[in-house]
Amino acid sequence: MSGREALRLAEEKQQDLVEIAPAAKPPVCKLMDFGKYKYEQSKREKEAKKKQKVISVKEVKLRPNIEDHDFEVKARNASRFLKDGDKVKATIIFRGREIVHTQIGQQLLKRLAEDVKDISTIERQPKLEGKNMIMILAPKQDN
Repeated sequence: MSGREALRLAEEKQQDLVEIAPAAKPPVCKLMDFGKYKYEQSKREKEAKKKQKVISVKEVKLRPNIEDHDFEVKARNASRFLKDGDKVKATIIFRGREIVHTQIGQQLLKRLAEDVKDISTIERQPKLEGKNMIMILAPKQDN
């Protein structure tokens, strides 16, 4: 029907003429209460927002000459972060002449990945960036 006819009909029924699909030929319109429509649309958007999971990146910092107990504490923290659904960025900080022994850092990161392998996957392999070696672990997806 024509636009004028539709507007007249909307006024008779005390409703609003709302354009649903403007790209269609001819454009699709609907008679409804516009306030109610906007309210329900915002309600749907809020519901969709609730279902989204925000993934943050938590960082665990290590040193090449870390003691066993300290390493275990860091590994426990990393596994807790992964269980909460966050990604873990494991960073080894080299100071001074320690940078010569990057293989120690590599072994440490592999040991950390091995400790949490049942709940995580390696998203980024250990890589040296300046004086830091970084590895990123992501929580395993439950399929």
